[in-house]
Amino acid sequence: MVQRDNRKAFSTFSSLRRFAEEESEKAAKAATEATKERCDLCGELIEPEHAHLLEVSTREILCACRPCSILFDSDAASEGRYRLVPDRHLFLEGFEMSDAQWENLRVPVDMAFFFYSTPAGRVVAFYPSPMGPTESLLKLNAWKELEGRNPVLKEMERDVEALLVNRVREAREHYLVPIDECYGLVGLIRTNWRGLSGGREVWEEIARFFEKLRERSRTVAREEVV
Repeated sequence: MVQRDNRKAFSTFSSLRRFAEEESEKAAKAATEATKERCDLCGELIEPEHAHLLEVSTREILCACRPCSILFDSDAASEGRYRLVPDRHLFLEGFEMSDAQWENLRVPVDMAFFFYSTPAGRVVAFYPSPMGPTESLLKLNAWKELEGRNPVLKEMERDVEALLVNRVREAREHYLVPIDECYGLVGLIRTNWRGLSGGREVWEEIARFFEKLRERSRTVAREEVV
């Protein structure tokens, strides 16, 4: 009788333990699923490496699964509302921009990105700041002069590609990159900026950002057609 009661108790304990383990696994799986990114258009789970779409009117970057990125890879499909962000990263070797030309672009800091904005109907200039992307007044003739000296700028896809310029601490780097890279840099600065000067951490993060960008960028000469 005692042995039967012990077996029954052990069986009940085993069942409770299995139930607890199953519930724990379910909770862990749910937590993992909750941390995964989802497509901003259809809600499906997406991999860490995924496509992005730009909502042209708001400049909002949207995460997209492969089917949605394929679907909206044309102005006709999205009626001009969305544009697929490309994955072209170019380091522009021999890019021609003098200090005087930089001054003419009227950017108050040593870092900025330039792109053609469909809503604005022109090339616009933004620079990262602790408050987010800040627009700088851009002289049209200054951009035209820069474009004339660097034909690669005529190949930028409107809205979704940008010229990213880094002149921080005497650097002279010029990249043609997807627009989401520029907003990623903005987010990095907003997150890490401390005090009036930003603090050491933010400048270390900026240096790492450009190191990684250079590593994954293809180097092209000034006159090279891309």
